[in-house]
Amino acid sequence: MTLLSLRAGRLAVDLAPDAGGSIARFALDGIGDLLRPASDAALASGTGKDTACYPLVPFSNRIANGRLAFGGEIFHLEPNWPGVRHPMHGDGWAHAWDVVRQDRTSAELVYLQEAGAGAAGWPFRYRARQTFALDEVSLTIGISIENLEDREVPAGLGLHPFFVSEADTELACRLGGVWHTDAEILPVQHVPVPREWDFSHSRPVEGMGLDHCFDGWDGDATVTWPSRGLRLTLSATEAFRHLVIYVPGGQRYFCAEPVSHANGAVGQSLLAAGATLAGEVSFCVSRI
Repeated sequence: MTLLSLRAGRLAVDLAPDAGGSIARFALDGIGDLLRPASDAALASGTGKDTACYPLVPFSNRIANGRLAFGGEIFHLEPNWPGVRHPMHGDGWAHAWDVVRQDRTSAELVYLQEAGAGAAGWPFRYRARQTFALDEVSLTIGISIENLEDREVPAGLGLHPFFVSEADTELACRLGGVWHTDAEILPVQHVPVPREWDFSHSRPVEGMGLDHCFDGWDGDATVTWPSRGLRLTLSATEAFRHLVIYVPGGQRYFCAEPVSHANGAVGQSLLAAGATLAGEVSFCVSRI
């Protein structure tokens, strides 16, 4: 597995193009990992699902029973995620990406999806692109998807970072509503954010047990590690106004995933023929 290493000041990023165009490591020298680092076994799998961060293209989260409906048509997708019967997180994470360019502080990766590629393949052609730019205080990721069909088709974007979580790690973000889910994490009801899930003031994430999609997000979120004296500010452009928050029990990570559409709703997020949907997410690191 060949990694692309970006360095700027004390920040270090290792990219894994052959493992789903993912980030293998994002760390601050002298402090440690900011995102959960990928193990050798995770990288050897050739997928990004157990890495530090991977792209979500052409959709985020689950498509219930693989039934993709839009414009009066129905397409059936096969399961693509171990142990989950609903197609999840698109195709990009499961394939190698091509390296278009790289230097010491930046890189560009591209993935071309042909129609019907693989058992779980998305039925529409697209080109996805990621750009990575590192400076002494931040990592900025640009991500886009270009519709290569001659018709309007569904398309979405997202990033799936795994933030290192300690006992005192906190999250702050402003959110409008949230979808309650069933036992298979499928959305069933949209409600205003309840008090127990209100992150408008920074609060510890440990023990929250969340795996939910929120809307009404303003594109800003802050992760704080008080014991490290460290803060990470996440800023996302207009393409990302949904945030999936995943806090699994018994793990030393949690996820705050900027995404372009609600869980299960990519069929309502249509992209014109030849058009491109693009956004940018930055991770800015500072001392408290």
